[in-house]
Formats: sequence, structure tokens, C-alpha cells
Amino acid sequence: MSLVKAKKHLGQHFLTDKGIANRIVESLISTDKYNQVLEVGPGMGILSDFLLQRQDLETYLIDIDTESFHFLNEKYPQLGDRLINGDFLKMDFDSIFPDKFAIIGNFPYNISSQILFKILDNRHKVIEMVGMFQREVAQRCASPAGTKDYGILSVFLQAYYKIEYLFTVKPGTFNPPPKVHSAVIRLTRNEVENLDCDEKLFWRVVKAGFNQRRKTLRNAVSAVMPKDKMDDHIYFEKRAEQLTVEDFVALTQHVSKLMEA
Repeated sequence: MSLVKAKKHLGQHFLTDKGIANRIVESLISTDKYNQVLEVGPGMGILSDFLLQRQDLETYLIDIDTESFHFLNEKYPQLGDRLINGDFLKMDFDSIFPDKFAIIGNFPYNISSQILFKILDNRHKVIEMVGMFQREVAQRCASPAGTKDYGILSVFLQAYYKIEYLFTVKPGTFNPPPKVHSAVIRLTRNEVENLDCDEKLFWRVVKAGFNQRRKTLRNAVSAVMPKDKMDDHIYFEKRAEQLTVEDFVALTQHVSKLMEA
């Protein structure tokens, strides 16, 4: 079996430290809620080796890289249809996973936000995610309100998931080494099925707020509703980064009422 060459256009950086790989796999802990896991971008299978040792999980692998697919097909012939050559971002989860499942991976950094939004779009199915990201992205996901890293992604993810920053990973544990530090985070689905507001309006309000994060929400949210419809609510005098998820839900409720008036 010839080794797979990391491809720059796919953002591949293969993890080489087995201790870290095992630690990532052991971070899947909510297995009372699912018994299937999908690994994204397995490369040469350093995480897969440990995943396939877990008796409590049925493992699926998806890789867009045909070279990786053929390598893994030879390495894990027992997987059969559970090894998929395809694009995770275009994957139809419902056709493969009838029940709730988990996602794990050393994710390509060039599509990390798209991966997280794909998970968000499928939050009714994805109960847990353990993943390696560029450290700045991991910090953004886990940062609380009032911090400089808190932003659109933070609010959207924290609305539906508990987020834990697990550990930092140095560049030297990859081949080729990335130019940045990496970090592993865990997302665990919370109890929120639907937000207590118009969810489409919530997304618009949050995006408008952070698109002009230096401005007060009175100015930023004017992209969603005219200023002359706003009142003297205290949230309009704050900046987006000062509001928690619950605050944004309350603001969305308020904006909805003002827009209907």
C-alpha cells in the first residue's frame, strides 16, 4: 500500500501522533444517544484505526480524495459501503443515517466554517461532533459573549450545542505541518428543538449585528428594519458581541413585534 500524498487544494494535513488520535476518538462520549459515527476526511486512517476498535460504534468514513478512498478501501475491506468516496458538504445524511449519529474528523481548515454550518443545518440528526480545527476557529466557536472571538458562528452554534474547547495541538504533529496551531472541540446537542422566536429573523439579526460589530445594534440592525421603527430598548444601545444567545432571542422577539406594529 503506497502512502497517500497530502493535497494542498484539499487542505490536507495528516495527523501523525497516535496518542492525539486516540484522545480525539475517546472524546466521543454521548454514545447512549447514538451508535453510528461518520469520520470526515480520514486520509490514511489514523483516527479510523481507533474508531474501528470501539465496539459501541458503527463507523462510516467519507473522503473526497479518490487516492485516500482507494488506500482506505484496501486497508479496511470490512467497511464495504460504509466507506464513501464523496463530498461531505453535499452529503444527504437522511439517506444513510436513519437515526441520530455523531461526526468526527481532522477537518480541512479551508472549509471548516462550511462544515460547521452543514452540522447546524442537520442539528436534528447530529447529536455530537468532535473535531480538529484551526485554533482560531475553535476559539471562535467556544467563546462566550463579551469576548473578541465571539461572533456569528459562536451564536449560531451555541444556540443548539454545548461547546467545549478540549485541547490545543501543535503544528509538528501533522504532515505537512500547518502554519498555525490547531485545536479539538466537542459539540454536544442541547435540549433546544426550536428557538423561542422566528428563527429566520434570528439569523438575519445576528448576521446584521456582527457584520457591523463596532456599531451599536441600533445602527447594525437597520439592515433588517428601519431605524424609525426602533424604540428605546436597551439592546439597541449595545454591540452584538455583548449579547448572549438568550439576549439575541429576546431581541429577535422584540424586533418581530416592532416590525408587525
